Amino acid sequence: MLRERILATIARHRMVDIGQRLGVAVSGGADSVFLLHVLHELAPRWNLHLSAVHIDHGIRGAASKDDAEFVRALAASFGIPFHLHTADVSAAPENLEQAARRERHAFYRELISSGTLDRIATGHTRNDQAETVLYRILRGSGITGLAGILPVTNEGLIRPLLDVTRPEIEGWLREHRLSWRDDATNRDLSYARNRTRHETLPMLRAAFNPALDDALAQLAVLARDEEEYWEQIVRRQLGETRKGSPIILPISAVTTSPAMGRRILRGAIQCIKGDLRQIEFLHIERILEMVGRREGHDRVILPGADVMRSFDWIRIAPLGYDSHCKRDFNMPLEVPGHAELPGLPARITVRVRETAEAKLPYAKVVNELDWQHLRTLSTPNNVRPGLEVRNWRPGDQYCRSGQTDEQRLKLLFQEFRIPLWERRFWPIITYNGIIVWTRRFGVAAQYAAGPGTRFILQVEDEFSGEKSSPYTAL
Repeated sequence: MLRERILATIARHRMVDIGQRLGVAVSGGADSVFLLHVLHELAPRWNLHLSAVHIDHGIRGAASKDDAEFVRALAASFGIPFHLHTADVSAAPENLEQAARRERHAFYRELISSGTLDRIATGHTRNDQAETVLYRILRGSGITGLAGILPVTNEGLIRPLLDVTRPEIEGWLREHRLSWRDDATNRDLSYARNRTRHETLPMLRAAFNPALDDALAQLAVLARDEEEYWEQIVRRQLGETRKGSPIILPISAVTTSPAMGRRILRGAIQCIKGDLRQIEFLHIERILEMVGRREGHDRVILPGADVMRSFDWIRIAPLGYDSHCKRDFNMPLEVPGHAELPGLPARITVRVRETAEAKLPYAKVVNELDWQHLRTLSTPNNVRPGLEVRNWRPGDQYCRSGQTDEQRLKLLFQEFRIPLWERRFWPIITYNGIIVWTRRFGVAAQYAAGPGTRFILQVEDEFSGEKSSPYTAL
């Protein structure tokens, strides 16, 4: 019966593929010993290549070494490889539970990333699931945390025993007269997990619900299914993200509802920093409060992330992103030719085309310059002749096509609601030092192509192959 339930769990969650190299994390305790026996029996079904993985945390001295030898002998009895990692976590800055977990997962990652193993199975049971969920409830976890121990993780860990209880496992081992190792630290009440297991859960079972473990495990399933559903929605909202690049979203994406907003913000932060460590409920609420205002600019600095609101947009960037970007740029622009712009995945392309005389006057010109007129411009002292593309600088102003007076670009940014982070890299084309074109605001009036223009200098402003900015719509 146990075998069939475990088989069903493996199949339901697609835990393994045919021919994989599967490591079994074996501490020597009842759960992991049982897991090794069951997977050894089931391995031929998928042609799995098993090995045993053991970590000696160096906490219990000689007893730890005896555990390692016990697992080594067990692996030898099955004729499978044995991977041993030794460490001393007693001097770690965090508590022993956290240090031991960090050491284990670092070794698991090493085995998988090196190609030694494809996946690693751990012996977490239904009881472990209940303890984890209750512990997270007591610590104030959100819905994501209530999903508890995941059957399959992105790191390559699988948990085939999540539908099996600890008493069932120990009963099976006794029935088959198999031995295991008892870890004395599992009874040490100085550890929060042990207090949950030996004090809190028994008290709650007796006072409220004898089937509390089942109820908590079911809560984990419900939370996990909810999170998987929302994760698909959030992934569609965030789209493709480039590692190390900011995520920029319209305010409406996170203000439709608090539930959606929280998930999108958490998803974006996780994409940016790689995890959600140190990101707390109040951090997300502070961002929601910031974007909930009708207007303005604001900023929230989080552990590992920089969140900025400007007009109708919100940018989530790695901490220190702006300081790592080149502040100013100035590049020659050959005709025909292009310039790749720093700060954004964008390029400016220019080419000359000959045109027949226009029959109607130009009402408004955005990206077409009178090339013949431009080339008659004189060259001021200390200015290199020719076209250049540079970023906006404070004080820049010009008279754009369709206007009669010069306007400061800073005021145009305000008028057209250009987010703060775009302004720094806003491209401007000069000819002999004179501004003749700027992104979105178009060509200078006095150099705009007109009815009599024979040779037109065409400017194309492209964002990752698109003809317009992915962030701002004027």
